Amino acid sequence: MPLTWNRKWTIHYLYQPPFTASLGIFGNHLNEDICKNFIASIPQHFKLVEIEMNAGNIFNNGTQDISQRNNYVLSLNKPYAEITKGYKDNVKRNVRKAQQLECMYVKEVPIDKVIHLSSEIMGKISNLKADDYERFKKLYTLLQSKNAATSRGVYSLQNELVASCVYFFSNNRCYYILVGNHPNGKTMGASHFLIDRFIEEFSNQNLVLDFEGSDLGNIAFFYSSFGATLETYPSLRVNRLPWWVRALRRI
Repeated sequence: MPLTWNRKWTIHYLYQPPFTASLGIFGNHLNEDICKNFIASIPQHFKLVEIEMNAGNIFNNGTQDISQRNNYVLSLNKPYAEITKGYKDNVKRNVRKAQQLECMYVKEVPIDKVIHLSSEIMGKISNLKADDYERFKKLYTLLQSKNAATSRGVYSLQNELVASCVYFFSNNRCYYILVGNHPNGKTMGASHFLIDRFIEEFSNQNLVLDFEGSDLGNIAFFYSSFGATLETYPSLRVNRLPWWVRALRRI
């Protein structure tokens, strides 16, 4: 169980690092008692805990400090034609639109281009910093050298990158991460086409496509439109902060 920590005002706390949807406890034969013991063993000097666990971490619905978050997953272990039977009509329509507009599905898009497109969009809605993207780039480069990461993109007929993402591979899962969708791609069906092409590329393999979220209704609908099913994971929140720090956080 990685404890991803930081310190502010001499106060130690646990937080969720950028680009990691869930961490938590990893191991074989996990059960509720093991998971509770791990939580109880978090050192007391961490005065604030705000971390996301993973779907294999088992807790009672009424467990204190634990709430459930939503993720969507899609098994790719069947033929592409069978997987597409689970597509909603809006996905099929957008894929056809991208094809009619002659959008191009490209493998191994340069990571700098993916980061640029993602940061342009995420910069408006997140607190991600340049250092976060630089660390991600180093991680991607390392994993790519081990065949555990790849990038994909969709280009318009005008050779503009309109949709892109990175996939990480681990333990028969492929994680859809660092997504960047250009506003011009929305009317082209580019993001639907990007995922559809990946599904075709990796269909009939012992893989699960992990969309890494989301609790947001419109994004959840987008993922579920591909036939992805809901998978919940625990979120842990513990607040042992002194009263004066709690007061400052509310200001």
